[in-house]
Amino acid sequence: MILSVNGIEFRYGCRTILENIGFTVQRGEFLSILGNNGAGKSTLLKTLNKILSPQQGNIFIGQQELSKLSRLAIALKMAYVAQNYGSNRQTVFDAVLLGRKPHIKWEATAADLSLVQGILVKTGLAEFALRYLDELSGGELQKVVIARALAQEPEVLLLDEPTSNLDLRNQMEVLKTIRTAAQEKNIAVVAVMHDLNLALRFSDKFLLLQDTKVFAAGGPEVMTAENITQAYGVPVSVDRVQNQMVVIPR
Repeated sequence: MILSVNGIEFRYGCRTILENIGFTVQRGEFLSILGNNGAGKSTLLKTLNKILSPQQGNIFIGQQELSKLSRLAIALKMAYVAQNYGSNRQTVFDAVLLGRKPHIKWEATAADLSLVQGILVKTGLAEFALRYLDELSGGELQKVVIARALAQEPEVLLLDEPTSNLDLRNQMEVLKTIRTAAQEKNIAVVAVMHDLNLALRFSDKFLLLQDTKVFAAGGPEVMTAENITQAYGVPVSVDRVQNQMVVIPR
């Protein structure tokens, strides 16, 4: 088990955001965190990277407790892609190379440069390598940020809405790249997702949040019409189209 979350509780003042949250993720698994806006999805993701410290509970990466690790130790094990990010006068190649920073002692090696080039190819960014970030579209910039996280070679990859600002083709390409990396590199992926059908297509496990708590957790068996309807407050059907589960609002 690479990631274990036990009894996490988080509050802003007197307002409870997360209550008794627990789940596990193994290497190679893709877990989607789902739920309505305000359900605590992004807050939960930030506690997993020690950006926020929960008032109760603990989080383990392997056998190590997250709260006892330094920022560098966390960066060597975990990469985080935020929902919002800025751009600057930096090339795409250099931006992705920054993902190697936790591993670089003095200067980037030939192996570091080769790894970055390979990731640019896999994410469809090779042609943009020398373009500046402030010249990119929102979708292209988002792919750069994800590529930088993959360059970090984490054991756990945390993603906050990784397909926002992406068109359908790029949504599929990015999630396929993430899914392939999870399987080939044995990375655990935890992603906040809004698109239920993309989550169903690429995820192994699901965590449905509602009213600060875990409403349902598990594999595809928990993604029933009844659970989704209750968690989101919208009547849906769950059908199969070409052997793929599909959520259809009614």
